[in-house]
Amino acid sequence: MSLPTGTRYNERNERREGNAVIVYGIRNCDTCRKALKWLNAAGIDHHFHDVRKDGLTEEELARWLAAIDRQLLINRRGTTYRQLDAADKAALDGADPSAILLAQPTLMKRPIFVSDGKYLVGFGDKEKAVLKDWAGV
Repeated sequence: MSLPTGTRYNERNERREGNAVIVYGIRNCDTCRKALKWLNAAGIDHHFHDVRKDGLTEEELARWLAAIDRQLLINRRGTTYRQLDAADKAALDGADPSAILLAQPTLMKRPIFVSDGKYLVGFGDKEKAVLKDWAGV
């Protein structure tokens, strides 16, 4: 689900004015849960998009691959990556890894934050500072 431009949603999907940070991740991911809890505590409006449950469109993924370094986007330390066969691992390094990433969205690092065409991957102190800047907090 993509949100209309100029519309903000909070954790309860209530509409607000302006732009929200969209958080892409997986609901049961510890880092995603920490990020959502922190966003709520910081008062930053956001919308969570579960990439496993809600999926991704080819267009969304194409924008990510164009804007985010593939080495940063692909999680090569996770269980999903370790369970891939050699051909699928090679496909991730090939010209277009879209098919495997759409089929296995847990291959991407999380969370991925999107706001006004800007992208941020992961959740640490640097990412918190950027999120505060985006939100004007």
